[in-house]
Parts: sequence; C-alpha cells; structure tokens
Amino acid sequence: MSTAKHWTIDVFIDEYEGSRSTRADARLHVADGLQLQGSGAARRNPVDGDIPMIGDELAVARALFDLAHHLLEAAASEVERHPATA
Repeated sequence: MSTAKHWTIDVFIDEYEGSRSTRADARLHVADGLQLQGSGAARRNPVDGDIPMIGDELAVARALFDLAHHLLEAAASEVERHPATA
C-alpha cells in the first residue's frame, strides 16, 4: 500500500531597486509540523541589462539549494536519533 503525502514550499521574492539586488526565502511546510527555511540572494552587475527575472531565478535557486541543505541536515539528525537496531 502506498501513502501519498503533500509538502508545500512557499517562495517569497523581494527586489531592491536601489541596491540592484534580489532576495528570496523558500519555506517548507510539512503536515507533521516540520518547517524549514532557506534563503538566497542575487545582485545585478551595473553593466548588465535590467532583466529582473534573472535575479529572481538566481535568488530562488540559491534559496532552494539552501533549503535542501537544511533538509539534509534535518534528515541526518533524525537518522542519528533513531539508529538502526541490530
């Protein structure tokens, strides 16, 4: 028998025109109460064109990467707390 689960990741993006930067936060919500957050940022080089979507993509990718790192740490911690029994 299989069990379907649903996890939600909310991504919040803030663009800062004055500093030509973008910040993203990725928040994972799991039904059992687990909540993790990752963050990422991107800055536009002054010589680059004004294409905000690129900054959004970079910041979000970095936030998701950071979130994945935190999720791996949480899983490793759980494995350490519940060692396999021989």
